[in-house]
Amino acid sequence: MTPNAGEQAVIALHRVTASLAGSEERPGQDDMTRAIADALAQRRHIIAQAGTGIGKSLAYLVPAILSSKKTVVATATKALQDQLNRQDLPQLAKHLGIDFSWAVVKGRNNYVCLQRLDELQKTNDQFDFDELSERSKREVKDVIAWAKKTKTGDMEELPNAVLDRTRLAVTVQSDECPGASKCPIGERCFAERARDNAAASAVTVVNLHLYGLHIAGGGGLLPVHDIVIFDEVHQLEAIMSDTVGAQLNPSTFAALAAVIRRILTSATTDDLLNASDKLSVALSPHVGKRLSSPLPDFVVTPLNQARLALNDLLNALRNITSDDLDTSQRRQRAQSQCNRLAEQIDVALGMVNNYVAYVEGSPERPSLRISPLSVGNVLDTAVWQDHLAILTSATVPMTLPSRVGLPLERTDEISVDSPFDYEKNALLYCSPEFPDRNSREFEEFVHDELEALITAAGGRTLALFTSNKALNAATAALRLRVPFPILTSAENTRSQMIKIFLEDEASCIFASQSFFQGVDLPGRTLSLVVLDKLPFPRPDDPLLEARRDAVGRQDSFGLIDLPLAATSLAQAAGRLIRSTTDMGVVAVLDRRLATMNYRSKLLGVMPPMTRTRKREEVENFLRRITQ
Repeated sequence: MTPNAGEQAVIALHRVTASLAGSEERPGQDDMTRAIADALAQRRHIIAQAGTGIGKSLAYLVPAILSSKKTVVATATKALQDQLNRQDLPQLAKHLGIDFSWAVVKGRNNYVCLQRLDELQKTNDQFDFDELSERSKREVKDVIAWAKKTKTGDMEELPNAVLDRTRLAVTVQSDECPGASKCPIGERCFAERARDNAAASAVTVVNLHLYGLHIAGGGGLLPVHDIVIFDEVHQLEAIMSDTVGAQLNPSTFAALAAVIRRILTSATTDDLLNASDKLSVALSPHVGKRLSSPLPDFVVTPLNQARLALNDLLNALRNITSDDLDTSQRRQRAQSQCNRLAEQIDVALGMVNNYVAYVEGSPERPSLRISPLSVGNVLDTAVWQDHLAILTSATVPMTLPSRVGLPLERTDEISVDSPFDYEKNALLYCSPEFPDRNSREFEEFVHDELEALITAAGGRTLALFTSNKALNAATAALRLRVPFPILTSAENTRSQMIKIFLEDEASCIFASQSFFQGVDLPGRTLSLVVLDKLPFPRPDDPLLEARRDAVGRQDSFGLIDLPLAATSLAQAAGRLIRSTTDMGVVAVLDRRLATMNYRSKLLGVMPPMTRTRKREEVENFLRRITQ
């Protein structure tokens, strides 16, 4: 690009936006586009905080495409992947005036496996098929028919959703697949085809989880690229922590044993299952706790036993001789799973100081997790040194650069405010008069406030809770107090709740922290967002405990807990106003937002809504906007 890269990018952006229905000037989008283009031209990283409604996807895509550099966009969700693929990138291809190609790559288990379908159709070997329920058998037949017509093999494109058991039957995990070169129909593989398309495309769209796996695998999963765009970057640290490391779940051992028993005699898996049982017993008392580094002997012993058992199983699998193609494919998939599990065990046994070991799950189903103490070192080596990075979100955590190891001397920052009129269209309700969250009367206070506010709003509420206990108590109480439908995950899937909520204005969603972000509910159907408490992370989270110790307990609140709470709070508040015509109230029933000395940092990351302490004002506002 020329020295006037920023202005050229804005001109190109306007060429695209002028073609869109209802297009209007967006100075913030121009500023973001200009800053990103200039940063790329100067070979600098850039952090771009872009308020809701800016149009950040076009703002980062236009400069990246104009740069002619190979680009990977890593999003937080598959839904955003689909938006880029079906909406933003086609618009750019049509109106930008530059010929470019793009591809979407998802994890292997998102694509139907043609080899698995071939095995399920064989009349002489119905073992897998006979294990399925009658409904799953019907769904498998539908998938087989669909696979003959689909161009992508993406399970999200199925006309009808299928059971999880059906999905497992027709797909393979990445650790199962032996690779295209060892598969008899590898040249037709949908997952491999998606990767081939990505290698030949200017832009590749993935999710953050897959990018984390790319890093964990040494960089061989995705095509070589010059630019990486992290969208919804507030999730980057958490997702990298989950994917760069290891997870050992005793149930994984049992699942592998089941696969192997279809090929070898059941006795061959006894040692693996015995090691799995011992590991489960060893981990069970330590759920929710950190383990020492190196790992304690009571964990190392069953892991070593499992590692030896895997060696024996791999030898037994290699010695299988069969002319049957399906048996050969099952053997190769079992070998791949054995090798992947062995690698995970080796990571755990060779754990270094920059990693933290802790136990997740429940006493009945414990899981050993090995996560990096800091993802900064990992990202510096894998990303920052050799790529140009664009990091963007509506809410960029206060301590993001230090948490992810960005080199500040090579990083620009820009913050662009939302074009929405928050002061006119939204109220923020909180009062120092609220009871303390730990007091006996707090639960009843929350229920009283919910009743009054939901009644004034005529339903139209997203109530968010920081614990399942509080969620369940409020659901039970409010179903007796208000005449509006209350939707929860206990009775509905996430997609079902959203669908019902958007179709029925009077309905309410009561949800946990999974609804704090990634939910788009525009229009009158959402007029009220309520948070029972400030969303501080759990004090006993073992990974965060280790990170608090690493920065020092005196500084940990400001460096760890407060930024996480602020980001989560801002994301939750961001559910309310999604368009220029949206109006409503965010009610935070935790008086700490009005009384504590850190409140300015929390308020500073939230949209600039008009504030009130009076419930009467809130009720009147809600009645007026929902009439």
